[in-house]
Amino acid sequence: MNLGGKHDYPTLKQLELLLALVQSDGISSAGARLGLSPSATSHALRALESALGAQLIERSAPGAPLTYAGERILPLAKEVFASMQLMKSIARSDADLKTGQLYIGSFGASGTLRALPPILKSFRQKHPGVDVHIIEKPEEQTSLDLMEHRIELAVVPLPKLELETQTLAMDELVAVLPDGHPLALQDVVELSALMEYPFLLTRAGSKPLIYRLLLKHDLKPRIAHELHQITSILQYVADGHGVSILARLALPDAIPGVVYKPLTPTTQRYIALACQNSNRLSPVARAFWNEAERSN
Repeated sequence: MNLGGKHDYPTLKQLELLLALVQSDGISSAGARLGLSPSATSHALRALESALGAQLIERSAPGAPLTYAGERILPLAKEVFASMQLMKSIARSDADLKTGQLYIGSFGASGTLRALPPILKSFRQKHPGVDVHIIEKPEEQTSLDLMEHRIELAVVPLPKLELETQTLAMDELVAVLPDGHPLALQDVVELSALMEYPFLLTRAGSKPLIYRLLLKHDLKPRIAHELHQITSILQYVADGHGVSILARLALPDAIPGVVYKPLTPTTQRYIALACQNSNRLSPVARAFWNEAERSN
């Protein structure tokens, strides 16, 4: 393959195709994500390799994985699009932040319902023309979105040593019991005692914390159901289908037929607003970051 070319630099479309490749199962599907025909996709990839002077994908391997050179170039391509996003945000926002768009990731209900609302309220009072969008995903995906520049800010549980963070709230795990359950009569519930009853395991944001807690104390719950929605778990508990452990900040203050009790041993976590580098935030994201600092 002739890797020498007339163009000194790749185009943004070519770099976008490289990013699409790692999220697709082949060359054709990567091109389709960008609205390119198979022939246009093939031409764009060869032009990209020609511009960079290196083969970037293994065409003969299943899924067309990146070569060593492709893997090294990929983070730089992501940085290019992060810079483009920053330029667009700066260009669209004036000094007074009269308009703008801000996307904030959140790992779950504790962040979305408890940690963010006070900051959102004060931020919107100061910047009513800025549209703030909350994107709720599992913790791992939220952190990945932040690391790969799909969002600038995210609410995540600590620790996150690879990110710049500011603590927003402290949360703890509690026992969630049907009203009238024998354990509901106790002031504090022993973690081991919960293992004697059918257990409703959350698949939401606190799942990793609960797993670590059970593993630490070598406990194996009798899992009856695995549910993602907290409202589903609470309804199942109220109906007497089992007991659960959930993060207190993710729960409503009260719900008929359900009782919350402190656990022993206690398990706490801290929830934080995170970014990669506060000095490189767009004006809109920086204003929200500063508002969070003032709120703490």
